[in-house]
Amino acid sequence: MAIIRKIRKEDNQALSKIIKSVFVEFDAPREGTVFSDSTTDSLFELFQTMKSVCFVAEENNKVLGSCGIFPTPGLPENYAELVKFYLKPEARGKGIGKQLFQTAIDAAKDLKYTHLYIESQESFKDALSLYENFNFEYIDHPLGDSGHHNCGIWMLKTL
Repeated sequence: MAIIRKIRKEDNQALSKIIKSVFVEFDAPREGTVFSDSTTDSLFELFQTMKSVCFVAEENNKVLGSCGIFPTPGLPENYAELVKFYLKPEARGKGIGKQLFQTAIDAAKDLKYTHLYIESQESFKDALSLYENFNFEYIDHPLGDSGHHNCGIWMLKTL
């Protein structure tokens, strides 16, 4: 049974490896995405930002994936971005992703955000279905200044 907990410094290497391997697995663009983002190697430090949080799924002391909430610069007031939602292949289809995702949404509410924004791409079709099931709606333009110019799908949810 997986446990969901907050990120720790010692998770940095495992999470960076998971995130980058998902991009390779799905042949997703690497430039202009989280793959090439310098913060991907130091997520614990990134999530020391005020009003941010990152959750990690772990089973038998092995990191399986993550999902976080981040106040991306340039977003409207009380908006946050749902970020770093990636799982190892062996963790998929077991409800772990849904559990991580719901934990992050609940945290965004606790942090008093009114909206959650997601950037994604066609390569991640299964994740897009999950976002739709959680009532995220497609919008026709990016919000904020994530620096991820190679994401062509944007979604928004009112909390």
